[in-house]
Amino acid sequence: MEMTPLYRFAKIVPQWFVRPILPVRIRGTENLPKKGAAIVCFNHMRNSDPVRIFFTSHRQIFFLGKSELFQNKFISWVLRNVGVISIQRGRGDVNAMSDAGKHLKNGNLLGVFIEGTRSRDGSFGKPKAGVAMLAWRYHVPVIPCCLTAKDGKLPKVFHPCCVSYGKPIQPEELGLVTGKSNELRAASRTIMQKIQEIRAEDLRALPQ
Repeated sequence: MEMTPLYRFAKIVPQWFVRPILPVRIRGTENLPKKGAAIVCFNHMRNSDPVRIFFTSHRQIFFLGKSELFQNKFISWVLRNVGVISIQRGRGDVNAMSDAGKHLKNGNLLGVFIEGTRSRDGSFGKPKAGVAMLAWRYHVPVIPCCLTAKDGKLPKVFHPCCVSYGKPIQPEELGLVTGKSNELRAASRTIMQKIQEIRAEDLRALPQ
């Protein structure tokens, strides 16, 4: 299990003044394995989502992040040193998938936003097949996780957002046997359905 120095520093210092701005309610962290590889699969609503997620996990989660975020040299340095992997969306980025696979081989947690882009209103988008492909190729479980704000809308600063982890789903449970495209699409829909089920639970728990 790896933890980059900058990530470790952020765990100790900056979160104490950031967390009140981006408050979270946490559920299901017992579903995150204490060791070993897994893909943690999230819905995506705000650029601040990874920061909220950061507060919830006892292990470092290495994220795939869109390449556009790496255009500024300083921001690129920060992102790389907290374990973000640059990926070119919509182009079948082989290098990014290879880097993601290395983390899984090393027993790390890989974080992926399954929709590939942010929601405009808090609703769910169409899932991409990348998560299912990685789960099949490296034979690792998928942990569905949902970010939920009040009324299922976009989260706001100073307002709590639920970050809830579901139970790990093994590749066999997702029907991943041959890795064919129809299997990957079906598995992606199953993962998305699990995330939707978590949201339904969280909406009942959030104050109205």
